[in-house]
Amino acid sequence: MAKQTIRDLADVKGVRVFCRVDFNVPVDGGVISDDTRIRAAVPTLQHLLERGARLILASHLGRPKKGPAPEFSLKPCALRLQALLGREVVMAPDCVGDEVKKRSAALPEGGVLLLENVRFHPEEEKNVPEFAARLIADTGATVFVNDAFGTAHRAHASTEGVSKHVAKSVAGLLMEKEVRYLGMALEAPERPFVAVLGGAKVSDKIQVIESLLPRVDALLVGGGMAYTFFKAQGLATAKSLVEEDKVELAKQLLARAEGKLILPTDHVVAAAFKADAETKTLPVSEIPDGWMGLDIGPQTAAAFAARAAGAKIVLWNGPMGVFEMAPFAQGTLAMAKALADSSGTSIVGGGDSVAAVTQMGLAAKIDHVSTGGGASLEFLGGDVLPGVACLAEA
Repeated sequence: MAKQTIRDLADVKGVRVFCRVDFNVPVDGGVISDDTRIRAAVPTLQHLLERGARLILASHLGRPKKGPAPEFSLKPCALRLQALLGREVVMAPDCVGDEVKKRSAALPEGGVLLLENVRFHPEEEKNVPEFAARLIADTGATVFVNDAFGTAHRAHASTEGVSKHVAKSVAGLLMEKEVRYLGMALEAPERPFVAVLGGAKVSDKIQVIESLLPRVDALLVGGGMAYTFFKAQGLATAKSLVEEDKVELAKQLLARAEGKLILPTDHVVAAAFKADAETKTLPVSEIPDGWMGLDIGPQTAAAFAARAAGAKIVLWNGPMGVFEMAPFAQGTLAMAKALADSSGTSIVGGGDSVAAVTQMGLAAKIDHVSTGGGASLEFLGGDVLPGVACLAEA
């Protein structure tokens, strides 16, 4: 699985490098509310710039459906990146065409050109070979660096197609880190290896559960998905979220798990899906009619935290409850603290899990906070990611 990286590039002085980054950040009225993904790309960009490369950056932003749209422009990202790098970032009006050719040709050594949103062209997501060829031809790039792990599960023109039109394709430092840490969970994990999975639905995590079960010493399940397993065990779930069509699968997974799949023992239940609803903390065998489970209970949080504390590797993906509502965030926050305090290797992925460690100021204490989202899940599920597979083998 090891791939060549930018460290394997012999000499990039004066070389035009097409670098796929993930600047898909939240933008409202031209203002970026979270620049985590832009900051995550900086080490790769600085490494290349310090060696005199001419950088051409490509990214998508949002999901434009009808071509160019001002609200999906990468211009705010150019300004933010300029501030982070402390050097000019030239913005192109498109990602292909005459203006791209001119601005790329004029780029000095150590210069940065950010192409406009690649998804303004439908050919990007369709991975049209001619469009991928234009991305390289119009920029004059001879090297492809993929540092956008978050889109590596998509075979798009700028994530996979361009690799066929350059002399060399390698991973950026962020991509390298993602593959290395997530690869620990799939290849040869130290033991004990504990995985913590949460989120609303079993269906979102089926592949991950099936992939991890043979590898882990314990798979701790929280969040809404736990209730499908409770239903499979014959427990009352009242109005809790249950995927009826996955109950039989949950039974099969429990049977195959041989005791490694650990469910909550207590939960926080509420009379309504509201932050100010009446709540109770009860054993999972108890839930009033018409109520719903919205978080793991304190007993479960303590037990899960103890498992995490004793692990050599602990992987966490998905919240333990309705994290956006304060009364049901305690289980997720407890897991965030447990991973931060863990002496083993800690790996966190998934939007709400990442948000929890970030909001608590604990991200720096986590060994790896994944920016991958869906790509992380597919990777952990054992899928081959096109944006990784196209890179040169180490």
